[in-house]
Amino acid sequence: MKKQPNILFIMADDHASKAISCYGYGINKTPNLDRIAAEGMRFNHCYVTNSICTPSRASILCGTYNHVNGVMTLESKINKHIPNVAKHLQTGGYQTAMIGKWHLGEGSEHEPSGFDFWSVLPGQGEYFDPELIEMGEHIQVPGYATEIITKKSIDWLKKTDNDKPFFLMCHHKAPHRSWEPHPKYRNSYTDDIKVPETFSDDYKNRAKAAKAAKMRVHGDITYFDLGLVQPEGGSEVGELAVVNSLVRKIPVPEDLSTFKLIDKDNGDVFTFKTQDELAHFKYQRYIKRYVRTIASIDESVGELLDYLDETGQADNTIVIYTSDQGFFLGEHGWFDKRFMYEESFQMPFLIRYPEGIKPNTVSNDILSNVDFAPTFLDYANLPVPNYMQGRSVRPVLEENTPEDWQDVAYHRYWMHSDEHHNAYAHYGVRNKRYKLIFWYNEGFDLPGTQPGGEEKEWELFDCDEDPLELFNCYNDPKYKDVVREMTFILDRKMLEIGDIPQHDINKTLASQ
Repeated sequence: MKKQPNILFIMADDHASKAISCYGYGINKTPNLDRIAAEGMRFNHCYVTNSICTPSRASILCGTYNHVNGVMTLESKINKHIPNVAKHLQTGGYQTAMIGKWHLGEGSEHEPSGFDFWSVLPGQGEYFDPELIEMGEHIQVPGYATEIITKKSIDWLKKTDNDKPFFLMCHHKAPHRSWEPHPKYRNSYTDDIKVPETFSDDYKNRAKAAKAAKMRVHGDITYFDLGLVQPEGGSEVGELAVVNSLVRKIPVPEDLSTFKLIDKDNGDVFTFKTQDELAHFKYQRYIKRYVRTIASIDESVGELLDYLDETGQADNTIVIYTSDQGFFLGEHGWFDKRFMYEESFQMPFLIRYPEGIKPNTVSNDILSNVDFAPTFLDYANLPVPNYMQGRSVRPVLEENTPEDWQDVAYHRYWMHSDEHHNAYAHYGVRNKRYKLIFWYNEGFDLPGTQPGGEEKEWELFDCDEDPLELFNCYNDPKYKDVVREMTFILDRKMLEIGDIPQHDINKTLASQ
């Protein structure tokens, strides 16, 4: 009988597809990540069910939507007693490990379960000299988080029994805010990176949520985010990032004659003559710190791939690289994620399996993060339990997409009006061309939410005609039939997965 394949699942935090060079946007270079795509398959339409760290991780681990696994917001915690894919693989003979960022809660009721070994960062974790919780014991490890996670992953792999398959979840902290690169990469990417077309978005023709969000590079980014000295003082120095915090946002002063910013690393002083010059500086500082942080991830992936080659395990190991969600790289003027707009909604997904996936292939089929767990089990030749709501993507990977393959992706962001970003709660569906979003704007007393009550709104985007998502065409008469069709698709999807609508379909359609 053929040995079950090893599974190496590598996940970054907030890594946008545009910042992987094989996706073709030219922002940075990631040769080792590109190698996975060149030797396997790249997905162009992989989507997250809830574009925020903790809920996405729960969906990946459990194969369920957040209203089922109970991890709905960033402040939710997983119940370690519920079933997950690691437990099923462990039962099926796999050696299992979780190393790196967990972010699903701490303590005996929320720690990783289903893993023979685990060593995880508490909370968001630190980039330098991070604390880790290793099998319940708190330790501090000197060094840089990406390198530490890589070394621990390889050390664990060296201890595995070659006669049994392994399942390793290698979860990087990087490139999560505040984008702190390894010192050896601090001086890389010196040339300016192209500013996105929508950087100066005025948020017209969209729901009010877009303008209300507090995640603008020019107005909401902090001194700490950009590696700058925060001066002493109060509100004159900048608005507090959040109540009871010491961290302040970099202001946008009308008078720039005495305004200066200072680099924490080398003491360089920056002055500005115009607001445009200051905004450009903030963007370049942000995007360069971001891609410099990614450089260490690419290096890490190269080390892991080399290890598989050196040990003769490459052919029988499924290697996946993804992120817990997408990220805004200045599009619409934003950093962060949360929204169903494309840059946040789309996840990168690269997969290599020499024994089962043709090299240099690209899929435009729709994939969701709830599909990951069933896919692992399918390749492991283990039954997919009926509680899982995703579907194995194996036929797509074998270039045999079923006729009934899913043609929509569903997203629901529950964490209404969080204090850091003021992102409104919404849900919606996307097919290959259209995206329908309903901003229901209620918190339901979930952890980390505000009460809500803002005006409810609908958005429809034609992703072919308007790929930048600048024009809400929900009320455009020529899209009346599309609105009707997409609303039915949304309701059918919510019924299928057991989520409860906050809109009245009959009332909605009657208004069209």
